[in-house]
Amino acid sequence: MATGKVFKYGDNVDTDVIIPARYLNAPSPAELAKHCMEDIDPAFAAAPHPGDIMIGGWNFGCGSSREHAPIAIQASGIACVIAASFARIFYRNAINIGFPILECPEAAAAIQSGDTVTVDFQTGVITDETTGESFQALAFPPFIQNIIAHGGLLQYLKDRKDG
Repeated sequence: MATGKVFKYGDNVDTDVIIPARYLNAPSPAELAKHCMEDIDPAFAAAPHPGDIMIGGWNFGCGSSREHAPIAIQASGIACVIAASFARIFYRNAINIGFPILECPEAAAAIQSGDTVTVDFQTGVITDETTGESFQALAFPPFIQNIIAHGGLLQYLKDRKDG
């Protein structure tokens, strides 16, 4: 479950915009977060509070396959991304690091920047607390919920091996 303020972006937000290539050698996720979204929203890096929500339009995370993009968003304090659709490689990279993302075109279209949103990851219900509207995204299947709960695929596999 996550509740936070919304930061909303449009269609085709690519990985080069999420984290510009000039920062790919940053030494840590925290350093990546300082530059997240800076080419389209210079104020973003200083704005999110832990638990806030990012919303995108169609094809969010398109472009290169760099895993730095979901890492930068997650390290900025964003609890999840909701979008109309995701580029498949971004989707997989996000799940691999244990970062929840939900596809819901209706929520992506209706929810506005600055709204307060609650997301129930178990059920896929997205509630815009500002307007009272609720939306239904597909809930993650149990195996993806396990990966997210363990903080990513590598930790999930390590825990399975050790358990």
